[in-house]
Amino acid sequence: MDKPDQLRELWRLQKALNDRIGVRVESMTEAERIQWILNYCRAMSQEIAELTDSVPWKWWARYQKFDPQNARVEVVDLFHFLISLAQVLGMSADDVFEAYVKKNAVNFQRQESGYTTKDENDSRHI
Repeated sequence: MDKPDQLRELWRLQKALNDRIGVRVESMTEAERIQWILNYCRAMSQEIAELTDSVPWKWWARYQKFDPQNARVEVVDLFHFLISLAQVLGMSADDVFEAYVKKNAVNFQRQESGYTTKDENDSRHI
């Protein structure tokens, strides 16, 4: 049996969860889209903070321990919100894959050139 396309499956699962919660991208007004973009950005900021707290970053606190299991859960939480954000922006799994590949090539080109100056136009084709 073939494995399903994993990225597309994540998109499907996230849409099902969002539908269950009552977040229906296809019927959003522009104002609602903007609000949900902000909601997801704030949620990801919180998840980043929770991920940070999984790592002993307080150099003055000796009680902290690295919690790799929790760190993995926080990364997955980030994916939930990131996929939701992509969906609000109208991006399919294929869209994200294609944009990622193009942006990855830009990043490699930046490294090849030394990335000494910012070129505002090098990502416009993505």
